[in-house]
Amino acid sequence: MRLHRLLAVVLSAAPLSVFAADAPALSPADTAWMLTSTALVLFMTLPGLALFYGGLVRTKNVLSVLMQCFAITAVVSIAWVLLAYSLAFGDGGSHNAWLGGAAKAFLAGIKADTIKGTIPETVFVIYQMTFAIITPALVVGGFAERMKFSSMLLFSLLWLLVVYVPIAHWVWGDGWLQKMGLLDFAGGTVVHINAGIAALVAALVLGARRGFPQTPMLPHNLTMTVSGAGMLWVGWFGFNAGSALSAGGSAGMAMLVTHIGAAAGVLAWSFFEWIRFQKPSMLGAATGMVAGLGTITPASGYVGPMGALIIGLAAGTVCFFATQFIKRVARIDDSLDVFSVHGVGGVLGTLSAGIFAGALGGVGYAEGMSMGKQVGVQLIGVVATLLWSGVLTWVLLKLTDALLGLRVTTEQETEGLDTVLHNETGYNL
Repeated sequence: MRLHRLLAVVLSAAPLSVFAADAPALSPADTAWMLTSTALVLFMTLPGLALFYGGLVRTKNVLSVLMQCFAITAVVSIAWVLLAYSLAFGDGGSHNAWLGGAAKAFLAGIKADTIKGTIPETVFVIYQMTFAIITPALVVGGFAERMKFSSMLLFSLLWLLVVYVPIAHWVWGDGWLQKMGLLDFAGGTVVHINAGIAALVAALVLGARRGFPQTPMLPHNLTMTVSGAGMLWVGWFGFNAGSALSAGGSAGMAMLVTHIGAAAGVLAWSFFEWIRFQKPSMLGAATGMVAGLGTITPASGYVGPMGALIIGLAAGTVCFFATQFIKRVARIDDSLDVFSVHGVGGVLGTLSAGIFAGALGGVGYAEGMSMGKQVGVQLIGVVATLLWSGVLTWVLLKLTDALLGLRVTTEQETEGLDTVLHNETGYNL
C-alpha cells in the first residue's frame, strides 16, 4: 500500500512532458518571430507592391493599381478564412495528395490555444494568408491599365481557389509534390512561377495596351517605385526567413542568403543594362533586386551564401534578357514584367535549389536523392505549376470575360482607369 502511495506521489510530481513527449509545445520565441514575419509579408503587398506597381504605370492609372492591391488584400483575406485555408492546409482524406478538405472551413476548431508545430495555428493561418494575398496581387502587373475592376475582383477570387490553393497544397500541405521531395522553401512554384505564367496568359488574352509598343509608356513616378522596392526588399526577410516557421539557424541562413541574392541581382542587372544602353538605371536596379529576391526564394532554406551569390547573379542576368525578349522580340505587353522577373526567376530558382542544396554549403538534397534526381523532381514541380496555372488561368479569364467582360473600352482606356472606374485622380496639381 505504501508503495502504491509513493508511486502516486512520484507520478503526480513528474513533468507532463514525460507522458506527452510528442505533444506540441508552444515556443514564445518562434511565435514572436512569426508574428513579425507575418507583418513583414503583408507589408510587401501594402504598401510595398502597391507603390512599386503604382509608380510604374501612367499617371492616369496609378489609383487603379493601388485599388487593385487593396481590394485583393481584402477579398483574399475573407476567402482564406471561409474556405481557402482549409483547402490548402486541411486534411483531404484519401484525396489529400491533391487538395485539402473542408474540415477547417470557417476556421472550425482553430482556437487561441491550437498549436501548429511550435506556434499558434492562428499565426500560421494569417502568415500563409499573406502569401495568398501577394500572389494574385503580382498577377495585376500582367494586365495593368486595361482590365475592368469588377472583372479583376471575380478573376482574382476564382484564381485563388482554383489555381493558387491546389498548388499550395501540393507543395506545402502534404500534397504530392511535397511527398515527392520538391524543394520549395518559400514559394518558387507556389508564388513566383504561378503568378508569372498567369500574368503572361492574362497579357495574351487581354491583348496589348492601346499604342503598345509604338507609344512609349514610361513609369510616371520612379520615386514611388523605388520606395516600394525598398519595402519589398525589407519585407522579403519575413517572406523567406519566416518560412522556417521558427526562430533558429534556418531562419538566420535564409535571411542572409536572401539579402545576398537581392544584392547580386541588382549588380548583374545593372551591369548588363550599362553594357547594352550605356547607362545603368534606377528602374533596372530595382527590377534586378526583385529578380534576385524572387529567384532565391525557393532555394533560401537550402543553399549557403556562395550558392546564393551565384543564384543572384544568374537571376539578374537571365531575367534581364528575358525582359528584353518578351518586350522587344515577342512584343507581349506583360505591362510590369511579371513573367520575365517572377516567372523566369521562379523557374531558375526552383531548378537552382536542386543544384545548390547539395553544394557550396547547402543543407543537402531530399532523403535518398542525388543531384540528378533532385533536379528531376524540381523540374516536375516547375512543369506541373506552369501547366496547371497556365491552362486554368486561361479558362478563368474566358469565364470572367463571358460573365462580365474583361477589358475597358478604348475610350475608357484613353481617359484612364482612375477617373473611369473610381471617379478619382492620383494627383490634383
